[in-house]
Amino acid sequence: MTELAITPLNPPILPAATGNYTHGVEVSGGQRMVFVSGQVPWGDEQGRIPEDFEDQCRMVWRNVLAVLEQAGMSVENLVKVTTHLSDRQYRAANSKIREEVLGDHAPALTVFICDIYAEEWLLEIDAIAVG
Repeated sequence: MTELAITPLNPPILPAATGNYTHGVEVSGGQRMVFVSGQVPWGDEQGRIPEDFEDQCRMVWRNVLAVLEQAGMSVENLVKVTTHLSDRQYRAANSKIREEVLGDHAPALTVFICDIYAEEWLLEIDAIAVG
């Protein structure tokens, strides 16, 4: 059995990746893959959905991490993260919170500005992890 290796791919012909992402990710030695469905701010224990973007973003990341934890994985296993934002104004806050959650880990990353299924949801995040 080979050891899991997640290697960032940043070709020199591309601009340097800024923030918590890499242009590509090579995975070798992985035996399992986890596909995390789009996670949204489903609501707290009382079913309330925060109105504030930062609170929604932290709630969504909590949901992503819960799926990873159930699979025996963590942030370090993420190889691809896709974030859907309901408005361009949330880009900076999203980047800041993503950096808090990911730390030094830099998976492949895509961010879309688009409509989200429910109007009160300000973002949705889906992900792929390997282990």
